[in-house]
Amino acid sequence: MKDFKPTVDLHTHTIVSGHAYSSLQEMARAAADMGIEILGVTEHGPAIPGTCGRLYFKNMIVIPREMYGVKLLLGAELNILNYKGELDADDALMDMLDLRIAGIHSVCWESGTRNQNTEGVARVINDPRIHIISHPADGSADLDFGELVKVAKNAHTLLEINSHSLNPARHKTIARPNNIELLRQCKKHDMPVILGSDAHISFQIADYSNVLPLLDETDFPQELVLNDKPVQLMEYLGLKV
Repeated sequence: MKDFKPTVDLHTHTIVSGHAYSSLQEMARAAADMGIEILGVTEHGPAIPGTCGRLYFKNMIVIPREMYGVKLLLGAELNILNYKGELDADDALMDMLDLRIAGIHSVCWESGTRNQNTEGVARVINDPRIHIISHPADGSADLDFGELVKVAKNAHTLLEINSHSLNPARHKTIARPNNIELLRQCKKHDMPVILGSDAHISFQIADYSNVLPLLDETDFPQELVLNDKPVQLMEYLGLKV
């Protein structure tokens, strides 16, 4: 994408997620050095082995929402547990979070048929508390992307194009064709997208290098990518700028 300079990354993890390698302050400092304006720190939800406990989320009130000139959105990447669309968070936990991402992880996912999976994810999309669906095209579940795009557009929930799952080292060979199909469906329905680094170390913040070739391949409209449009993005998600 020509002249694309991202200023937002809403999907990152710190050491408290259990399998990441930078502290919150290290992430914020790195984001500032990169010119990032808004950083989302979304620790893994309770169903992921080794992640932080409930008290961590409850105590996030002590953390300033701006560090080194970077606006912080502190939240969680919650887990969609099954094809019924159940999440690993109750209402009280939801209320502790600035930003709510929900995604499927194979370690804690009960699959159904393609239609059942799609219906379950659609239920999550329609939950007004959920802002983003993480890596829906990584192959963890068989989904109807055309249907999910229509639901997401109506609900103002963003579908993430996840760079981390496209890393060849992850061996998710289905992720590339799936994400191409997802981008084509978003383009068809004039649906904006959010790119996610899914950074597990500070050096990965706003690293969308695995995604950008797919945007070019699908001739995806730059105006529909929200990572360089912080005000428009926040308004779309109904978050305070």
